[in-house]
Amino acid sequence: MRHLLLLTALLLTFPTWAAKPPKKKDYLVTLTTDYGTMRLILYNQTPLHRDNFIKLVKKNFYDDLLFHRVIEKFMIQGGDPNSKKADPGQPLGSGDVGYKVPAEFVPELFHKKGALAAARDNNPEKASSGCQFYIVQGRVWDDESLKTQMARIATLNGHQPTEAQQQVYKRLGGSPHLDGNYTVFGEVIDGLAVVDSIAKQPQNPAGNRPLKDVRMKVSGEWMKKKKITKQFGYTY
Repeated sequence: MRHLLLLTALLLTFPTWAAKPPKKKDYLVTLTTDYGTMRLILYNQTPLHRDNFIKLVKKNFYDDLLFHRVIEKFMIQGGDPNSKKADPGQPLGSGDVGYKVPAEFVPELFHKKGALAAARDNNPEKASSGCQFYIVQGRVWDDESLKTQMARIATLNGHQPTEAQQQVYKRLGGSPHLDGNYTVFGEVIDGLAVVDSIAKQPQNPAGNRPLKDVRMKVSGEWMKKKKITKQFGYTY
C-alpha cells in the first residue's frame, strides 16, 4: 500500500505536456559536443519520459550542461542543472528539477550500446530523475562472460535478456545488468563514436567527472520517419 501511495503521489506531481505524437513523424534529437554530434530518437513506448525530455529540450534546458560522470565501457551521464556554472572539480550529480518520472520498464527496450536512459536515485519505485540521463557505451560480451552476467542479473532482479538481445550484447555491446532497473527511453541512431570519445576522457576518480568540461547543446525537431530512415538508416 505504501508503494501505491508513493506512486500515486508521483503521478499527481509529475507534469505531462505533450499531445499524441504524429503517426508519420518522430522527434529527432540533435546532441552536439566538442567531440562530435549525436542524433537520437525517443521511444513512443515510454511516453512519460519521451514527453518530459521533449519539454526540456524545447526549453533549452540542456544547453551548456555537462556530461558530468563518464565511465569507459559503461556510460556517459549528464543533465545536472548544477553543472552549467560548476567550478572545476566541484562534485556533481545531485541537481534536479523537483519531480520524478514514474518508471516505464518495457522488456523490448534494453541497455544496448547507444541506449538513452534515465538516471535515478535509490527510491524503491525506481522512478527516474526529472532531467538527468545517461547514454550507454558498455562492452561487448562473449558467451561465457554474458552467461555469468545473466546469472548475476537473475539474482538481482530476475530479469533475463531475450535471445535476440543477447546477440546484440555480443555483437554491439551494452550494459545488461541495468535492464529492468532503469528506464530506457531512446537511442542514438547516428554518432555512436562520440560516446566512445567522451567515455575515454581523463577524469577525476572521485565522481568520474572529466577533467576537461564536456558541454552539450541539445535541440530537436519533428521529422518524417521516412526521412530519418533515409538519412540515418534507422528502421521502424
